[in-house]
Amino acid sequence: MTAPSKVPGPAALGIRPGRAHKVRRFPVSDGAPVEVVEDGPSIAGRLMGLAAMLTVKPTLTVGSYAPNLPWPWGIVDFAARILRPAPGTVRATIGLPHCNAQLVRAAGVLPADGRRTVVLYLHGGAFLTCGVNTHGRLVTALSKCADAPVLVVNYRMIPKHSVGTALDDCYDAYKWLRDTGYEPDQIVLAGDSAGGYLALALAERLQAEGTNGFVGETPAAVVTMSPLFEIDNETRADHPNARTDAMFPPKAFHALVELIEAAAAKHVVDGVPEEVYEPLDHIEPGLPRTLIHVSGSEVLLSDARKAARLLAAAGVPVEVRIWPGQMHVFQLGAPAVPEASRSIKQIGEYIREATW
Repeated sequence: MTAPSKVPGPAALGIRPGRAHKVRRFPVSDGAPVEVVEDGPSIAGRLMGLAAMLTVKPTLTVGSYAPNLPWPWGIVDFAARILRPAPGTVRATIGLPHCNAQLVRAAGVLPADGRRTVVLYLHGGAFLTCGVNTHGRLVTALSKCADAPVLVVNYRMIPKHSVGTALDDCYDAYKWLRDTGYEPDQIVLAGDSAGGYLALALAERLQAEGTNGFVGETPAAVVTMSPLFEIDNETRADHPNARTDAMFPPKAFHALVELIEAAAAKHVVDGVPEEVYEPLDHIEPGLPRTLIHVSGSEVLLSDARKAARLLAAAGVPVEVRIWPGQMHVFQLGAPAVPEASRSIKQIGEYIREATW
């Protein structure tokens, strides 16, 4: 993977039909991020966090002390196949050069025909696990609230592949949308956890390289949930939430960095190992407007606020919504957790507003 240039090219110009403009519902930052603290948590939100603390956190604690063992990470998404889709959901498998993707439409959402808004969704899972099955209900809810089809990328994952190859797969998915007929201002990049890294890194790559012969493309927006925005763990390790996070033990991110660096070292192109790419080191003016939803109790609050400061300083409109007492990517708890449903609804409204 070639790192994006620090000097963006001229934006691609296109002629689009005129659309009636309406009053903005979302504030736009002017050199500083907009930060909103939401209500909560509800009893359901607290119970979900407790469940994660009693099940997921102990598992990750064990894994973080032996990250190089052949853990069956793929079984998580396979097991999630038992989760039935919401009634009326339409799914179609799309073949990409090195992986596949799933095009998801909630009941009542029109097909992806290149004429309306579409969401390119990059799932989380620490670049190690999860996929279209674990995130199926979340993606369907997002499709319904955004009134748009969602393309979920089953990108290649570590430790077998590098993070750079995952980004290449996301880039291929974006190119597929462009070839389908979508213009950049109709495409929203979205992701949770590690998918937040991929969404921002993809926006930076598009800003530098573009696609289909155009240089300097800018999607309509970037939307992230509990995003992991940087690989380096130094800033994150010192955050007050590092030892109280309901899901992640303190050593988990050190282990993740070890796995990412090892995978990058094995990915050699023209005799040169892949360098670990840090999106926060490549923020430039002109990136898409960005929305970040994050728990006020998770350690990735550090990534969210750091990214927001850097984006706003570069003149990028950015909004952070903090949900107190929730677990990492609590939106997976919808509809049982009311805050999760409210968050997804807000994200859907933001997507519609960014693409009108």
